Amino acid sequence: MPETGLLVTLALALAAATIGAAVAVRLGQSSILGYIVAGVVIGPYTAGPRAEPETVAALADIGLVFLMFAIGLHLSLRDLVRVGRVAVLGGTGQVIVMVVVGYLIAVWLGFGQLESLFFGAFISQSSSTVMAKVLGERGEIDSRHGVLALGWATLQDISTIVLVVLLTGLVQGGDLVANVALAIVKAALFIAILVPLGLKVLPWVLDHVARLRNREVFVLSIVALALVTAYAAEFFGLSLALGAFLGGLLIADSEISHQILGELTPLRDVFAGLFFVSVGMLVDPGFVIGAFALVMLALALIVAGKWILIYGFSRVLGTSTWTAMLAAVALAQSGEFSFLLARIGVDGGVVTDNMFSLMLASAALSIGIAPLLNRYTPAALRSIDRRSARKPIEPPAVDTGPVRRYAVICGFGRVGTTVATALEGRSFPYRVIEVDPYVCRSLRQRGIEVVQGLGENAYIRSRANLANAQVLVVTVPDPIALRQIVHHVRAEHPRLPIVARARTASDRELLRREGVSEIVVAETEVALEMARYTLGRLGVSAPETQAIVRGLRRRATGGV
Repeated sequence: MPETGLLVTLALALAAATIGAAVAVRLGQSSILGYIVAGVVIGPYTAGPRAEPETVAALADIGLVFLMFAIGLHLSLRDLVRVGRVAVLGGTGQVIVMVVVGYLIAVWLGFGQLESLFFGAFISQSSSTVMAKVLGERGEIDSRHGVLALGWATLQDISTIVLVVLLTGLVQGGDLVANVALAIVKAALFIAILVPLGLKVLPWVLDHVARLRNREVFVLSIVALALVTAYAAEFFGLSLALGAFLGGLLIADSEISHQILGELTPLRDVFAGLFFVSVGMLVDPGFVIGAFALVMLALALIVAGKWILIYGFSRVLGTSTWTAMLAAVALAQSGEFSFLLARIGVDGGVVTDNMFSLMLASAALSIGIAPLLNRYTPAALRSIDRRSARKPIEPPAVDTGPVRRYAVICGFGRVGTTVATALEGRSFPYRVIEVDPYVCRSLRQRGIEVVQGLGENAYIRSRANLANAQVLVVTVPDPIALRQIVHHVRAEHPRLPIVARARTASDRELLRREGVSEIVVAETEVALEMARYTLGRLGVSAPETQAIVRGLRRRATGGV
């Protein structure tokens, strides 16, 4: 096949990623599995269309940066606090044991010592992305086992920093102690510079950018931040992905983090797809078929071995049986950080093609069976419990407190403020979606729950928890943004009452077709108030004026 250019390669990779993800999702699998299979199809080891590996790999590096930056943003050190010593002690023990077990088994199978160490590190990590996706689809993010799994995954992600530093030093050759020591010093210097910037300077800069209320400038600033932190890490001899992850992690608890993640999500999804496609292009199907027994052994270590360790550590540290089992199942897979560690070994010339194919094949299979395991494990546990004579296993509690009903106000300008004042007058709770950082800060100081960002962004809407809202009040003046918001909300929450403002009668008809419950037309209300005042000045009585205005409103809104 003749050498392809950037545009042709990008088009082929994106088309393959789209088809692969669509098929995977249709079969109830993770889109990541679809991306990897798509990479295998257009890779150098299979017949048919072939993308240029070097070009895809260069684009994939950008995808890896965005993916790691977004994962860092999505995580929080507060997640570890929520589960305390169970995640910290158990997660640390699980990572260490898995690294040792993987190393010993790989050495026993005849692989080199350093290559075996990479294999142990590879199987020790779980995918936060896959876990969050599976638990989110089942509505179990806030369950006991969901909180434990999230904290455990956060500890694993942090442990990756240590593994990257150590393994990077090991692959450089020469004096082992000197290389590791130098890598640790570089990492410490990088973190010493990045932490003050991430905790103080970067949130301040992004906050001022957000005050411009210009979406293009804000998105550009986010992209620049992710790429600059990644380049800075590489400058200090560390991984691009590690720098991006740390940059996201440090601003994860800032007030503006939700808006950043919401705007970054589309870019992350596109380029992350390219990253996983590039991973699939490196898989040799011939090796997987020829080494089927090895692949099954690696899969057993990732799924069964990790499940046993996480369940065992959780039980020893006082977690209930049901919570420990389901948390262990949620974490029994591999993902993005495992691929990162494998790529470090390949780039350093330590991990051979056979070992890399073994890693990728076993990880892809673990991702593929993760939704099935999480779907059927609760039913299996209940079945086992019914057949046993012991005390029933306690079901997981998704929410320990009463459900709070509230209104959500999207847009907190003059109209939104007036609605909020009316709610406060009767002590009704409400949440706010607003992009202006000044307004958000003022609301938070008053103790009001607020999500900073644009209402048309799916992630921002998810943070507002519309599922438990009694009514959504949309006051944004932009008609395009208004239609996007109500269109997506009606698809996501078909029974949620929506009241929205419209500028004109034609806007009202568009919103009515979108299923908005109540529409207030600004120009109509202005005209009616002016008519009311004029009739009064001309001597028309108040009851007659009210009747006339009522008739005009029915006529304007198409009522009878």
